[in-house]
Amino acid sequence: MVSRIPFWIGFRYLAAKRRNHFISFISMSSMIGMTLGVAVLILVLSVMNGFDRELRERILGMVPHAVLYKYGGIEDWEVLATRVEGLPGVAAAAPLTRLQGMLGYGGRVQGVMITGIEPGAEDRVSILPQHMDEGDLASLQDGEFNVVLGELLARHLRVSLGDKVTMMLPEATLSPAGVLPRIKRLTVTGIFSVGAELDSNLAVINLADAKKLGRLDAQTQSLRIRFDNLFDAPRGIWEIVGELDTSFSGSDWTRTHGNLFQAIRMEKTMIGLLLLIIVAVAAFNIISTLVMVVTDKQADIAILRTMGASPGTIMGIFMVQGLSIGLVGVMLGTVLGVIGALTISELIAGLEKLFNFQILSADVYFISYLPSQLKLMDVAIVVSASLLISFLATLYPSYRASRIQPAEALRYE
Repeated sequence: MVSRIPFWIGFRYLAAKRRNHFISFISMSSMIGMTLGVAVLILVLSVMNGFDRELRERILGMVPHAVLYKYGGIEDWEVLATRVEGLPGVAAAAPLTRLQGMLGYGGRVQGVMITGIEPGAEDRVSILPQHMDEGDLASLQDGEFNVVLGELLARHLRVSLGDKVTMMLPEATLSPAGVLPRIKRLTVTGIFSVGAELDSNLAVINLADAKKLGRLDAQTQSLRIRFDNLFDAPRGIWEIVGELDTSFSGSDWTRTHGNLFQAIRMEKTMIGLLLLIIVAVAAFNIISTLVMVVTDKQADIAILRTMGASPGTIMGIFMVQGLSIGLVGVMLGTVLGVIGALTISELIAGLEKLFNFQILSADVYFISYLPSQLKLMDVAIVVSASLLISFLATLYPSYRASRIQPAEALRYE
């Protein structure tokens, strides 16, 4: 029965009307501050998780995990791909040829990365086939010089299926009229959209067409490799190079997008720590609230002490009161944060459509929408840290209350 006294009196103090309304105001401010801090922390961490996920699934779903090069190009890529796929950790391999160039249509010109692929093998190493808005990769037939464009690139050039765009490569060709760039007309047979920067600068053609346009002697420039775990790529590609002869070399996604990935990870950590300060500020309000309550309840404390309440009981009363404020704030913040994390993407998309503006542009950022991914581990860490801060905030005021001497408290009553 004695062990229930701190809870009973602590909850009674929390619900009772106070003569000093300022204490009630500070108490409510503490609860609201804790709610907002926890909610914002969960929401921001979920958004950062979303960016991390989109980088892995969309950007690195389009960008090769690793690329295997050979001096002079790779002949008979099927044999090499079969050999590489037999190595541990390798999921699939497919040919890849890249050309730098420009596409023009109707007076509009855009620099692009022209990528030669084998349409039948692309779905094993890329998410491109799953993100075709119009047309199909099967239209990229050898000798037809068809091209599949990113959605933003097609919009910039103002082309649609069936239009013929002019491809210009930087290599010059001598002619009776002088030095001319290499030019080829390509027919647009597909448009893809992955919601990333690649939509604005990537054009895909058939591997054999890329060989002809690039005047390559070998079948393909390189072999694109997808690993079971993309984080194994830096180590795995060099193990593959070690299995082959010295004419091979390799590269992996950390060379091109590693800094971005590390930046997102670091920003998530730093933003989480900074936002945790909001929770700490709310905890300081809990300290202020309890200090004022202890001062206001000195007579009550003295009476309880004279009735036999131990210092531990007095300390428990005010710890219950402070933890109740923190617990309610954390619970409300968790509910709001989880709801916000689950709906923020649709909410922002609706606002963009309603007001006809775009928060994230693929021309500036690596994706064109606000992603969010709620992780239970993040929620657990935020809730645990917030409750711990709330608990620590109750210790000093509660200890101070337990040290009040009855005679001193009742002297001026």
